[in-house]
Amino acid sequence: MSSSLFGRIVVAVALVLAAGTTGAAAAPLTPFRYEAQAQRHCPGDKVVWLDFRKGIYYAKGQKRYGQGFDGSFVCLSEVRGSSYRRSLLGLR
Repeated sequence: MSSSLFGRIVVAVALVLAAGTTGAAAAPLTPFRYEAQAQRHCPGDKVVWLDFRKGIYYAKGQKRYGQGFDGSFVCLSEVRGSSYRRSLLGLR
């Protein structure tokens, strides 16, 4: 193999690897069944209720916080980095 062809292959591989690392990867969510479990996982953060079916999360004090079968408690910092949106309704 000639050195110029080898050089091109090295450059192509480097570009592919660099392109793969620049994409923003979503942070994984760690869902919990109980609020206390989520609070132990992220002690310096707020815990929210994430409704998977609706794609919405609720803060403590909102009407639907902790309700429903299609949800879990998660850390606010984790859910903000995902595609879920916060609920604007039900603030008390």
